[in-house]
Amino acid sequence: MKNKIVRLLENSVAKITEKTIDIYVETPKNTENGDFSSNIAMQLTKVLKKNPRMIAEEIIANMEDNDFVKKIDIAGPGFINFFVNKSSLVEVLDKVLLEKDDFGQNNSGNSEKVLLEYVSANPTGDLHVGHARNGAVADSIVRIMKKSSYDVTREYYVNDAGNQINNLILSVDARYKQALGQDVAMPEDGYNGKDIMLLGKLLAEEFDANLLEKSEKDYMKFLREYSVNYQLNKLKKDLSDFRVEFDNFYRETWLYESGKITDTLAALKESGYVFEESEAVWLRTTSLGTGDDKDRVLIKADGSYTYFTPDIAYHKDKFDRGYDKLINLFGADHHGYVPRLKASVNASGYKSENLEVLIMQLVRLLEDGQEIKMSKRTGKLITIRDLIEEVGTDAARYFLAMRSADTHLDFDFALAKEQSSDNPLYYVQYAHARICSILRQAEDQGLEFTVYDKELLTDPYSVEILKNLAYFPELVAQAAKHREPHRVCNYMQTLAASFHKFYGNNKVISDNKEQTQSYLALITAVKITIKNALELVGVSAPERM
Repeated sequence: MKNKIVRLLENSVAKITEKTIDIYVETPKNTENGDFSSNIAMQLTKVLKKNPRMIAEEIIANMEDNDFVKKIDIAGPGFINFFVNKSSLVEVLDKVLLEKDDFGQNNSGNSEKVLLEYVSANPTGDLHVGHARNGAVADSIVRIMKKSSYDVTREYYVNDAGNQINNLILSVDARYKQALGQDVAMPEDGYNGKDIMLLGKLLAEEFDANLLEKSEKDYMKFLREYSVNYQLNKLKKDLSDFRVEFDNFYRETWLYESGKITDTLAALKESGYVFEESEAVWLRTTSLGTGDDKDRVLIKADGSYTYFTPDIAYHKDKFDRGYDKLINLFGADHHGYVPRLKASVNASGYKSENLEVLIMQLVRLLEDGQEIKMSKRTGKLITIRDLIEEVGTDAARYFLAMRSADTHLDFDFALAKEQSSDNPLYYVQYAHARICSILRQAEDQGLEFTVYDKELLTDPYSVEILKNLAYFPELVAQAAKHREPHRVCNYMQTLAASFHKFYGNNKVISDNKEQTQSYLALITAVKITIKNALELVGVSAPERM
């Protein structure tokens, strides 16, 4: 229905101006303001240089005849409010019941080829709750974008080179030798977590002291490969249990082995934005239009690369692979890194606007009203595994995705486990389970609802549900466009609330066969939509609770 009104407005606006303008139609919270409303008249004020109420009158006068709008009002400075024939809203039921799992699918993405990189934590320890939020939000974005016909590839960038990995290897070396009984001190910047101690013991059990017979070079290379693979497999398992999957695990070492870094440096030098100063090689990022506040070193005076250099090569390679858009999810501490990275995209011959960076704000864990601190170095942290075991994957994912990623999040363990309407996930899942219970009862009584009477779904509670159902495909498209899974969570709260209100005011199964059939069709559509929405944020839809 909303799409019908948008098209009605588009055709009318086309008659009074040649300018193309996006038309938005909202569902007013107050039904006295109509079933749907648009501010298009105010949007056109600068274009047509007229009073918005006059523009609204002109738009209405040029509207095509139709059988679904009952009345149109102009309110306030120029809002156009639509009151639709209630029976016409029921058309969405046919769509939901026909499409089922595909309901919500839309073509707004137009098959745009997107590479979405997320989590990408160094394989030096367990993933903590910050990584969990990154994974939950990003995986939900992927699901929503795929539902909107984007061609999305999911990638994890494995930082298996650099100082942190070197510290990891030295830590494993010490733990391995300690497990063999040698008196070896841990490196000053070493990793002291239980997983590193376990890794040292595993090496001692599997290889005894045989590894020490290798040359120093081969020994350290073996430790690097073994340790990184061990840590990475742990991360993959935890992410998979958290329903976060990837298509590619792209290793930083590949950039060195393939020569992509040297090739990228050569291309940057040809761009004219590279210069030498103080025996170092620099990229003139301040001249590349992205607002970076100072130029950046690529090669230090000692001849080693900065961490920025392989990042440039990696992002150039992403574009070289043919993606139209790159999306990165970074932690809050990477905010200042974005301008230089975008500058490097311009220097590499691509457009920085095609690199989109979403900054994930911090998560604060609360237990009994107290904040839980974490420290990766000491091994005292709340991991994804802890989160799953404490509250379950469903609650963890929902709570991490239900707030805008650019805002701080308080994660309340007690609320996440609470089985009441105060728990937003329980509220939604219970609506789904309650509908399943009603439908089982109907099935036991031999009731069918393949045929229903549209005129019997015009009470205010049914109409509220129908309007919410009709909004779902557009909601998915908007959530995909803005990369905002929390919109889906907000929608589910609204839809669940409309169902609970409907259920409290209408007897679904009654002696009135026709009314029962119509209500059963309606709640089946709600069940389908809730399930589809929950899947978009990686959460299950239980049939019994």
